[in-house]
Amino acid sequence: MTAETAAELHTIIDLIRYGTSRFNAAGLTFGHSYDNALDEATQLVLHTLHLPHDLGPAYGQARVLHEEKLQVLNLFQRRIDERVPAAYLTGEAWFAGLSFKSDARALVPRSPIAELIECGFQPWLGEVEVHRALDMCTGSGCIAIAMGHYFPNWEVDGVDLSDDALSLAEENKERLLAHNVTLLKSDLFNGLEGRRYELIVTNPPYVTNDETDALPREYAHEPDMALRAGHDGLDLVLKIMRDAPKHLSDDGLLICEVGDSEQHLYRLLPEVDFEWIEFKVGQMGIFGVRCSELVRHAARITELANAR
Repeated sequence: MTAETAAELHTIIDLIRYGTSRFNAAGLTFGHSYDNALDEATQLVLHTLHLPHDLGPAYGQARVLHEEKLQVLNLFQRRIDERVPAAYLTGEAWFAGLSFKSDARALVPRSPIAELIECGFQPWLGEVEVHRALDMCTGSGCIAIAMGHYFPNWEVDGVDLSDDALSLAEENKERLLAHNVTLLKSDLFNGLEGRRYELIVTNPPYVTNDETDALPREYAHEPDMALRAGHDGLDLVLKIMRDAPKHLSDDGLLICEVGDSEQHLYRLLPEVDFEWIEFKVGQMGIFGVRCSELVRHAARITELANAR
C-alpha cells in the first residue's frame, strides 16, 4: 500500500497535503511545538528531506524521489501508529528562535515563556537590572539556554532533579554554545544554598493527577514527573513560591507557568497580587510576582506548601 500511495504523490506539496489529511483522519493530538496537522506534516516532510524548516513556498512543487517518498510515508505511519510527538521523531524542537535537541528525556520545548525571553521580560522586569537568573525545572534546558543566548551578560543557572533531563540539557548547552549557563542537579531550591537571583523563571510540573491520567497518548511519551503535580497541579508551584524569597533579590521577580491550574491558585491565594501576563494570543496561565509580595504573604504560602 505504501508503494502504491507513493506512486500517486509527486511533489513536496503533495506529501504535505497527504500527511495533513492522514493526521486529521487519525484524530492525532497536537500540542508539542505544533498545534495543527498542516504544520506538523510540513515539518516531518522537510526533516526527512533534509531541508530547512523555513523553506520557501516556491519549493513546494519540487518533485521527490521514490525512496524519499517512502521515508516520509513511513514517518507519517509512525506518527499515527505510535502517537510519538513529532519533535521526538525528528529529534528537534524550535524554541525562542533556537533549535534544541528533543527526545523523551524531557518535555518537548513549547512554553509561551519563549515570547517573554524574546521581549526581554518587559514590561514586567521594569527597571530591575539582571545579573543572575535561574530557570527552575529546566528540563531540556530550553529556557535557561535561551536566556543565556539573548542575554550574554547574564549568568544563568538551570536546575532539575532528573539526571536524564540534565544530560539532554548539557547536550543542548553544547549545541548552542551557551557558555554563560550552568546546569545543576537540585530538588527545587534544596541544592542552591547561598545563590540569589534578580529573576527566577520556572515552568514546573502543573498538571493535576486526574488530567495527567486522561492526557492523549502523545503525552505518555514524555516523563510523567515533568507533568504530574498533585490533585490541583500546585504541589511544586507552592513550594517554589514558599522558597523563592530566600533566593531572590529584594526587587526580584518570579515568573511561573501554571497553565490551567491558574484557577486553583486563585482559589487558594486570592489575596496575592499576581500579574497574569498577556501574550500575543492572550493569557496563557503564566504569572509574575514580586519578591516583596511573596514575603508579604509568606505565612499563608508556607502553610499551603508544607501541607503538600
